[in-house]
Amino acid sequence: MTEQGAQGSGSVTGAQSLVTSLEAAGVTDIFGIPGGAILPAYDPLMDSTRIRHILVRHEQGAGHAAQGYAAATGRVGVCMATSGPGATNLVTPLADAHMDSVPMVAVTGQVGASMIGTDAFQEADIRGITMPITKHNFLVTDPADIPHTIAEAFHIASTGRPGPVLVDVAKSALQAQTTFTWPAELHLPGYRPVTTPHSKQIKEAVRLIREARRPVLYVGGGVIRARASRELAQLAALTGIPVVTTLMARGAFPDSNPQHLGMPGMHGTVAAVAGLQKSDLIISLGARFDDRVTGNLDSFAPNALVVHADIDPAEIGKNRHADVPIVGDCKEVISQLVALLTAEGADGDYEAWVAFLAGLKQRYPLGYDTPADGSLAPQYVIERLGAIAGPEAVYASGVGQHQMWAAHYVGYENPNTWINSGGLGTMGYAVPAAMGAKVGMPDTTVWAIDGDGCFQMTNQELATCAINDIPIKVAIINNESLGMVRQWQTLFYNERYSNTDLHSKRIPDFVKLADAYGCVGLACESPDEVDATIEKAMAIDDQPVVVDFRVHRDAMVWPMVAAGTSNDEIKYARDLAPQFDEDDI
Repeated sequence: MTEQGAQGSGSVTGAQSLVTSLEAAGVTDIFGIPGGAILPAYDPLMDSTRIRHILVRHEQGAGHAAQGYAAATGRVGVCMATSGPGATNLVTPLADAHMDSVPMVAVTGQVGASMIGTDAFQEADIRGITMPITKHNFLVTDPADIPHTIAEAFHIASTGRPGPVLVDVAKSALQAQTTFTWPAELHLPGYRPVTTPHSKQIKEAVRLIREARRPVLYVGGGVIRARASRELAQLAALTGIPVVTTLMARGAFPDSNPQHLGMPGMHGTVAAVAGLQKSDLIISLGARFDDRVTGNLDSFAPNALVVHADIDPAEIGKNRHADVPIVGDCKEVISQLVALLTAEGADGDYEAWVAFLAGLKQRYPLGYDTPADGSLAPQYVIERLGAIAGPEAVYASGVGQHQMWAAHYVGYENPNTWINSGGLGTMGYAVPAAMGAKVGMPDTTVWAIDGDGCFQMTNQELATCAINDIPIKVAIINNESLGMVRQWQTLFYNERYSNTDLHSKRIPDFVKLADAYGCVGLACESPDEVDATIEKAMAIDDQPVVVDFRVHRDAMVWPMVAAGTSNDEIKYARDLAPQFDEDDI
């Protein structure tokens, strides 16, 4: 709290109060675009010495940049837009942040209070539109409400299960005179997130862990959001229990750790999928039993008891019955599990189970075929990118085949280094999210791993990066198609490729496009050029770099569980199913 905020100040406009409130909330970076209804706020924003405003080229870019900023730093990301179409362009990032529990505050302008409900120019009921896809939202028509509303928005966004909060401010409130007083305390009677787990449930979980013979730690994105990776490492080391990390949890547990089975689910590793399917106890930490993990729920892990720990009580038992429900912050839950297991002994009899899964991991490792024609395998590109950029870099991905390859073939050792759109699966996420991550972590190398389809949805933010000295690096995995959709057409639609061919090795020319946007454009289409091209991109630190990796178009993501089928039907390559028998355990 600022001294000025505690004491209050003289007469100011609502717009000045808004900017001062954002400063008091600790905001240092905002991504946005001005327009009529929000324009009053942009005037005092120009005078702020604490807040850097980054003018994006599309409001969706502002929203995804705020997400990337939040995911990389753990701080609340902030975006700003005007009313009507400006605000509605934030709908996709708000829905994305809601699905992936990203702390974000979106400030939008609204038409004057007297015009609300009249279908005024650029009016949209953004509060009503976004109610299902925000953690909470506000409409402010009284300028006196601005400071406490902003304080509440940041508190709600960043505590409990994080998420997006929208603050819609009427233009009349921004223009009116008011006084600024930052609240000394917040009064949110209906908002009391439980962070400390119930000791009885912790005891029951420990009892099941000690009795289990085939336990698995099923780690979700909640462990990342709770910054509980260190505690997770302690729990895993203490018990020796195998670990799977979901798409949202990549980096929560080091890939190099032998206990790590990899990512479970539709495109999960054979060992991770088998680990869950054959387990007798699933210890779920900040995960939500998403359909992409479970496959057909009726046949998912049929013999497993479930300990389900989550800060959001609505997630517990939503998809899978929880034998031991634990409501609490993952960091506190895991810490208490570690403490009690240390006191009571964590010597479970898991030897045969661990050996069985280690055997599967060895027998069915991730792998890919090198194209017979000597062209570029996309998996090889991403593998080399991860090796050269290293585990300290941040990787933001788009959605589709390249996302799955990036999740598998980059080695993640640290939390908050993998940023992607998991729940909503938003194409166009990577470039603006990488931009936001780079603003939040300016001394860190940030790569956007993008598909040619995704890249063409938001590549206008390269202009934002070039003008504002945000030197991200973009690897376009260019297979001339909407790759994941094409893969499904290959497997399930008799190779009838309806509207998935992008012709993108010719239109556009990505190297020329990069140059037009003030970036360095590079191209690579043969395996022997890959390392040198990546190293050239790594050596450029003063402007954005775009690399067009022209890869073989028929490469597919394996392993795969077809949508709606049982995880028992996993294939590790086309028409090839692994053999794992419980008798081996």
